[in-house]
Amino acid sequence: MLTFLVLLETTAIFGALYGALQRSGTTGQALLLTLCYVTALYYTDLYDFGIVRSFSDFLSRLPRAIAWGLILLAVSWGLFPDARISAEALGIAVLVMMAVLLPARAAGYAVLRCRPFRDRVLILGSGPMAGLIGKEIASRPHLRLDVIGFVGEPGDSASALGRLPCLGVPSEIDRIILECSPHRIIVAPLERRGDVPVRQLVEMRLNGIAIEDGQEFYERVTGKIILETLSPSSFVFGTRSGKTRIHLAIGRAASLVVSATGLALTAPLFPLIALAIRLDSRGPIFFVQDRVGLRGRRYRMLKFRTMRSVEREASVWAGDNGYRITRVGGWLRKFRLDELPQFVNILLGDMNLVGPRPHPTSNFRFFAANIPEYELRLAVRPGVTGWAQTRYLYANNLEQETEKVRYDLYYIKHMSTWLDLRILFDTIKVVLLGRRSDMTHPLTDPVREGQSSRVRGTAA
Repeated sequence: MLTFLVLLETTAIFGALYGALQRSGTTGQALLLTLCYVTALYYTDLYDFGIVRSFSDFLSRLPRAIAWGLILLAVSWGLFPDARISAEALGIAVLVMMAVLLPARAAGYAVLRCRPFRDRVLILGSGPMAGLIGKEIASRPHLRLDVIGFVGEPGDSASALGRLPCLGVPSEIDRIILECSPHRIIVAPLERRGDVPVRQLVEMRLNGIAIEDGQEFYERVTGKIILETLSPSSFVFGTRSGKTRIHLAIGRAASLVVSATGLALTAPLFPLIALAIRLDSRGPIFFVQDRVGLRGRRYRMLKFRTMRSVEREASVWAGDNGYRITRVGGWLRKFRLDELPQFVNILLGDMNLVGPRPHPTSNFRFFAANIPEYELRLAVRPGVTGWAQTRYLYANNLEQETEKVRYDLYYIKHMSTWLDLRILFDTIKVVLLGRRSDMTHPLTDPVREGQSSRVRGTAA
C-alpha cells in the first residue's frame, strides 16, 4: 500500500502543480516542485505509518514538511536558476497542492481503519514466533490486519499470545476455517512437524486464502530476523549467490568512489577540526581503536576524538558516557564530522560505506557468547552506516544489542543495491533531521572512546 500511496500522491501533486503553474511555469518547474515536496514528505516520516498513525499526526507534521520543501526548493533554485518561479505562483502552487494532498491522505487513513478493507488473520502455531508475530501485527495498525486467534495448544495462549483466543488444535483446521473465514493464514513453527496440516493448507491456498511463512512475514514487516527460531538452512539457502556477488562488487566500487570523493571534498576541514580538538581538550586528535572486520580480521578504525580520555575502565554502553563528550565533540557528532576519517578505512579495504557497524575486539567474545548467531555478522565488510543504525539507534544493554543484531542479519540475508540506497537515504534523514528526543542518535558507535572498552559485568 505504501508504494501505491507514494505513486498516487506524487502523481496527484504533480498534476495539481502543473495545473497551477500552467500560465506562469513549465513542466520542468512543476516536476522540480513535486520532487522537492515528495522528498520533504519522506524525510519528515509522513510516509511512515508506524510513526504517523493518524490524520491528526499527519497534520501536526505537515508544517515541518512544507518548511523543508521550501528549503529544498531554495537549494534547487540555487543550482538551477532557470527553474525559479514568482512568490505569487509558488504560494498558489502550494495551496493547490495542499487542496489535493489533504483529502487524499484523509481518505487513506479512513481506508486503513475501515473493517471491510482489513484482512482477518489466523496464526497457525503457538510458539515464540507466533507470539512475536501477534505482537508485531497489534503494534502496526497500518498493516490492515486483524488477528482473530491462533491454532495450537490451549495452554500456550497466556504465555505466548497474550489475550488471543486459541481456536482449536491443528487437526480441527477445517472446522476453524469454516467458522472464522480468515483471509490470511500465517504459519509459525509448531512443536511437532507432523502437526502442520499440509493438505488442508494447499486446499485453502487454491481457494483464495493467502498462506504465508511466519519467518518471511516477520522479516517483511519488521526488517529484522527472529534469532530464537533462525534456521541455518533458511538463512543460507534464502540468499541468491549470483545477485550477492554482483551487489558486493557494486557496493565495493561505490564505497571506493564515495570515500575518495569524500576525502577530496572534506580534506580542507581536517586541519580546522584538528585545531579545534586540540584547543578544546587534552588528548590525541584521532581516536584509534581495534575493531573486528570481515571474517574476523582485526583492523584499526579511525575517528576524530570527541571524548575526554579516562583512566578508569569505560562502559560499553552509550548512556554511561555522555558526560565525557567535549564541546567540540558534541558539534562533531551532531554533523557526523567525527566519522570522516573512516573514508581512509574504506580505501584500505577495512570497511564499506554500508554494512554492519564494527565492534571493538575487546567486546567480541562477550557478544559472541551471549547473542545467538552473532558471528554471522563477520560474513560481510563492516560499514560506516548500516541497517541497524538507521532502524534502532543506540544499544544501552545486551537486550538492545541483540535487537540490533537482528537488523544486521536481516541486512546480510537480503543485501542488495536497492537496500544499500535505502540505508543511505535514511542515513541522510537521520543526520539532517535527527530522531525523537527520547531516542539517542544512531550514527555514533554504541561503544564509547576510552583507554579501555571492555564490557563491565554491571553494564551487561
